[in-house]
Amino acid sequence: MPSVLTIRGLTRPGLEPIDLDLASGECVVVRGPSGAGKSLFLRAIADLDPNDGHIALDGDAREAMPAPDWRRQVTYVAAEAAWWADDVGDHFADWTAAEAFVEAMLLPADCRGWPVARLSTGEKQRLGLARALALSPRVLLLDEPTSGLDAAAQEAVEDVMKDRLDGGAGIIVVTHDPAQARHFATRCLDFEDGRASEMAL
Repeated sequence: MPSVLTIRGLTRPGLEPIDLDLASGECVVVRGPSGAGKSLFLRAIADLDPNDGHIALDGDAREAMPAPDWRRQVTYVAAEAAWWADDVGDHFADWTAAEAFVEAMLLPADCRGWPVARLSTGEKQRLGLARALALSPRVLLLDEPTSGLDAAAQEAVEDVMKDRLDGGAGIIVVTHDPAQARHFATRCLDFEDGRASEMAL
């Protein structure tokens, strides 16, 4: 199966060079202790921090694409989403595109009008993911997307992720949950002191 994302020699301070091929419809789990370089890796792929190496999306080199276009196609979702306005809806360029994801992740459609201040950690996580999904990215870079969720919400998020994989997206996800990893991942990158090794799930 052709690679949706090709990574060769990706490095930055705190990361040893990493090679990875991510196929369409494939999920790779990233795991390791706190401070091992997992988030640095995702942020480097998204080109949010200075880094070196070659990365291509569907064969097109990252440097040939304007940075905002790259980040719409290769979208990083932090463990804690950024919020810069008072109301939820002000953070969405296209609420209509996000609404189905919002409801699929067990949030009411009228949360668009909620003040951000009333959101729980888990609601922020799910809305941050919905915001990313509304962009229809080719690759999702998810940093502990279910860490603050109860069992029902976690299952709903996992169902959305599986649906995206079935649709041909690639996913790289940081998780500390071995059971979650086995649900939909095919491979695992284990990080320690900035070095990544491919390990069995």
